Amino acid sequence: MGEVTTIGLDIAKSVFQAHGADAAGSVVFRKKLGRGRLLAFFAAQPPCVVAMEACAGAHHWGRELTGLGHSVRLIPPAYVKPFVKRQKNDEADAEAICEAAQRPTMRFVPVKSEEQQANGVVFRARDLLVRQRTQLMNGLRGHLAEYGYVAPKGVMHVERLIAVVEDPAGELPTAARTSLQAMIRMLDQLQVEIAKLDTEIASRAKQDPTARRLMTIPGIGPVTAAAMTALAPSPEAFRSGRDFAAWLGLTPGQRSTGGKQKLGQITRMGERTLRRLLILGAAAVIKQALLKGRRRDPGWRRCSPASHGCWSSWRWPTRPRGSSGRSWREAASIELRRWRPDRRQLQRRRSVGRATEGMAHSRRDGIGKTRDFHRASSTRRVIWTRSANSHTGQRHFGGASQAGQMAASDRAHSASQIRLALKGASTDGSRTLLKAGTVHATR
Repeated sequence: MGEVTTIGLDIAKSVFQAHGADAAGSVVFRKKLGRGRLLAFFAAQPPCVVAMEACAGAHHWGRELTGLGHSVRLIPPAYVKPFVKRQKNDEADAEAICEAAQRPTMRFVPVKSEEQQANGVVFRARDLLVRQRTQLMNGLRGHLAEYGYVAPKGVMHVERLIAVVEDPAGELPTAARTSLQAMIRMLDQLQVEIAKLDTEIASRAKQDPTARRLMTIPGIGPVTAAAMTALAPSPEAFRSGRDFAAWLGLTPGQRSTGGKQKLGQITRMGERTLRRLLILGAAAVIKQALLKGRRRDPGWRRCSPASHGCWSSWRWPTRPRGSSGRSWREAASIELRRWRPDRRQLQRRRSVGRATEGMAHSRRDGIGKTRDFHRASSTRRVIWTRSANSHTGQRHFGGASQAGQMAASDRAHSASQIRLALKGASTDGSRTLLKAGTVHATR
């Protein structure tokens, strides 16, 4: 029996179970500890790896054990479950945690500081109050619907129902009016508390440089930025934005076998609250674009000095200095690269040309490729957008690859710009296509 190198700790409210193992994985000790004896026991142990499940109280004990000189590793409970043998009890859980921590490919959760947890508490408290407010509003709607009073969806329309309850000349029974007035008073108190927490979240977001960068992304406000900084791990824990999307549960579930790829719905694993906020923000951006149309924000800036009229809504890279990814200065040094359009993109361009009335017929060469179109798109702009925070790769912008998704008025305007582009040289034609807004991101 060698010296203990890894200790698996199954934490709870009052009783803790420790499982010690040496470098070879052999059992050194199994010990049940009380809450008051836990720190004293680990203070007597030599510095080693202490593994725990990332559950309630894990970050507190992680900070305490780190102060004693131990190396703390938090493991998601879903990754520990496969190591549990047959029956589930405290001893089996501690042994499974110890075995999972010794796997070379195991993924760990970083220990959060007290400040990070404080930001999470502010956000969680607001989320709880918002749910309680929604419950009161739904209860108010349901009770008044029994008396024939209804209101449209939305928080702003609840005032109609409140006016009905507070109207002394109304037809509501006295007993129902008294109960509903109590609900209205609770609703008003929740509104005040939510407003206070919104002010606190906004002030914290303004002081945090990471939250300020996140709020420059369309659809992300102080609440979403505060939730992302408080609930999401450090960006250095992810290799790319695809890994972050998988952590959020936005990637399709795989049921592939036998060399056949079978993808299903999104996994919905990970942080549910953060995923909900991001989806709501994206839906709000799409709704505003559909109602008001796509317009260029005065705050938009050019992607790089070499972009020649290419505009981007991303104001600056969100990836911090010193980490992988591109910055504007690096993007500006990228030269234009030669590019030949593939067969599908050529077919889309031809369909746009055929659908436009009065489109001038251009001479075709070879197997049907349009010479002028080929010249106009012979250079593909390589720029980096704000998604450099998540994707370390480059984003290519080609010519009118998604023109079929444009509105009829935009398509007619783009067709006139395409006719002008066909008459000019290759570089001038590509610049005209970029300025016309017919350039869409392709991958």
